[in-house]
Amino acid sequence: MIPRPRWLPAATLLLVGAGWGLTTPLVKLAVEGGYRPFGIIFWQLVIGAAILWPVQAVRRQRLPLGRPHLRVYAALAALGTLFPNAATYRAVEQLPAGLVTILLSSVPMFAFAIALALGDERLGPGRLAGLVLGLAGVAMIVGPEAALPDRAMLGFVLLALVAPLVYGVEGNYMARAVVPGLDPLAVVLGASLVGLPVAAGLALVTGQWITPAPPWGMADLAVFASSAVDTTIYGAYVWLVARAGAVFAAQAAYLVTGFGVLWSVALLGESYSGWVWAAMGVMLAGLALVQPRADSALVPAAPAAKHVR
Repeated sequence: MIPRPRWLPAATLLLVGAGWGLTTPLVKLAVEGGYRPFGIIFWQLVIGAAILWPVQAVRRQRLPLGRPHLRVYAALAALGTLFPNAATYRAVEQLPAGLVTILLSSVPMFAFAIALALGDERLGPGRLAGLVLGLAGVAMIVGPEAALPDRAMLGFVLLALVAPLVYGVEGNYMARAVVPGLDPLAVVLGASLVGLPVAAGLALVTGQWITPAPPWGMADLAVFASSAVDTTIYGAYVWLVARAGAVFAAQAAYLVTGFGVLWSVALLGESYSGWVWAAMGVMLAGLALVQPRADSALVPAAPAAKHVR
């Protein structure tokens, strides 16, 4: 066996952070081009499935279709894609993409709070401080007049927080819903296939259907790119979890937040008040305190862990 360079896990972690940090600004470009949430979600599921299906075929990994497996696919489709993405994409229509990325960094805080309520985690001084810092970071965004360009955006900040809340529910569900022999990539492929008809129906009923036919504009390219990046980077994340462990891989959360803000500045020309930058620092400090330990109930939730962003 050819030995892997020692620097490879660190480089992969950096790639994961940069890649997932790019997805929210790309979605912002798509919605600015007139595309709406359920139309975007449908095509993201299509592209994700188109990438994962041949990958699983090459790996000779079949897609299990037993009742327990379908239940997991349906849960991940709803909690990992349909509900949170619909909320995020609607919020990013009105909010700066970098601000949405900062709010998404609260996923581990919600996940820990839910695990605490379920009795799966214990509350220590450090993790309590992490939750308090997370709340303080949100308060710094919604409180001062200078934090939001327009106070009418406050409702969309609350909408943006729906996604990390739902991701927190998903993480706890996946930590409990252990199905022996279920490959993480198979879970995502199964969730994509289950979510496809639901997303298509919602896009048609709500009038949000899109047909990204040539000639392709910026919005079309943004949808393609965000889907391809998200799926590809998730594959890298699964490798990283297997190679370096879930606790090491969870450090991607910091990089996703930082890169998300930097990509938003570079691609969208966004700028933020000092309150937002301070809130980002406070949120990252809270994130550091609530990150899963090696013995945490949330660590085994590899499929859900792609939402560390």
